[in-house]
Amino acid sequence: MRAAVVLSFGQPLEMREVHTPRPQPGEVLVRIEASGLCHTDIHAARGDWPVKPVPPFIPGHEGVGIVEQVGGGVTEHAVGDRVAIPWLGHACGTCEYCITGWETLCEAQRNTGYSVDGGHAEFAVADARYVVRVPAGIEPGEAAPLTCAGVTTYKAVKVAGVTPGDRVAIFGIGGLGHLALQYAQIFGGETVAVDVTRDKLALAVELGAAHVVNAAETDPVAAIEALGGADVAVVLAADPRVIEQAHASLRRGGRLVLVSLPRDNAMALPIFQTVLKGISVIGSIVGTRADLAEVFRLHAAGRTTVLYEDRKLDDINDAIEDVLASRVPARLVLRP
Repeated sequence: MRAAVVLSFGQPLEMREVHTPRPQPGEVLVRIEASGLCHTDIHAARGDWPVKPVPPFIPGHEGVGIVEQVGGGVTEHAVGDRVAIPWLGHACGTCEYCITGWETLCEAQRNTGYSVDGGHAEFAVADARYVVRVPAGIEPGEAAPLTCAGVTTYKAVKVAGVTPGDRVAIFGIGGLGHLALQYAQIFGGETVAVDVTRDKLALAVELGAAHVVNAAETDPVAAIEALGGADVAVVLAADPRVIEQAHASLRRGGRLVLVSLPRDNAMALPIFQTVLKGISVIGSIVGTRADLAEVFRLHAAGRTTVLYEDRKLDDINDAIEDVLASRVPARLVLRP
């Protein structure tokens, strides 16, 4: 099969013919129809994070496709099912986190496209227990971004405890942000879209944002304070300065939800303001299988819109450059 392979950090990915994997007991072989390009794939390929994958590997954790083969003992899925292969590729299933609905915190987890080969290929194998069935009627190109961008932002809105009437500021409107905006509105939030790109702010208006702030032209803290401050700020931009602006925009009792992962792994946290204003700082990791199933049900019901652009898998390096240069409106989906 053809696959996009990371051979060494910081170098372009190589399209290679590699051995098509065979499903072992408990696994399924999936013929990939679409695979979303996430910024995490870029961090993986560059070795940006403290815990690094080991080259050579195949990135991609938004793979959607058809089950071609099932390994021994698989009862969850059958040949012909359309499934999504998410970031959480495997967890132990027995630790306190797994049995209390927080499997994404399992210390024995393996991550798709990071510690196990992912979906930027013609085929991928996956643990049958951790792939999620895609409901009928959802096109693979839409399902792929929902598999990470969707479930990640959905979880962020859930852990923020957004309730009707809360003012929710989304910092960064793009592949994740355009979905976060919609989930905040589904939960009843009054949304504020913050970005530095006019096109993305125009998109936010189309998706129902109550307010938009162009942070390239206006101080976002002052703009949000003029509205009365934010009850929740969800940060999707990986710039420590943006995180600090989001914190400063919160009203008393506000919740800062951190989703993005800055390369330098640091931010300045003003302790006095955090304590005196009763601000909560919440780290939100990607959602569980149950969360992803909810995301798919919402989309199947017509509650969300996924903005994406198709690219050929062979063009993955050009796609990465376009993502880094912010030349794409929301999400890129690679087609083998």
